[in-house]
Amino acid sequence: MSQPGFFDLDDRYRKLDEKDPLVHLNKLIFWEAFRPTLKEIRKSNRKSNAGRKAYDELLMFKVLVLQHLYNVSDDQIEYQIRDRYSFCRFLGLTPSDKVPDAKTVWLFRENLVKAGLMKRLFFTFGNLYKFVFLAR
Repeated sequence: MSQPGFFDLDDRYRKLDEKDPLVHLNKLIFWEAFRPTLKEIRKSNRKSNAGRKAYDELLMFKVLVLQHLYNVSDDQIEYQIRDRYSFCRFLGLTPSDKVPDAKTVWLFRENLVKAGLMKRLFFTFGNLYKFVFLAR
């Protein structure tokens, strides 16, 4: 068995991109449109600037979208993000980036629910998802 070259790996990733629905979803949905709504959670929850810096709200929302699309638990989404290249790529994470743990995912979801934003965000996402994929 020969050692793969750089172009072999590049070709493999290109072929993965062609068939990956998450790559297409990322191209078709303007995720930044969710940021203003997601910023509302930061205003209501952050009491101090002390402590570890929070994960980006948009990243965390995309984690919840993955969880919804693939119907996995908080523990499973943490594992799947670590394990699956396609999930990392969808989230914009590199192999050296920190992955949100299950407790962080749970807490983010709870904060969205308490702030009354969860239904609004997923209603908007659902409409965009339908529009984008039905228009194709």
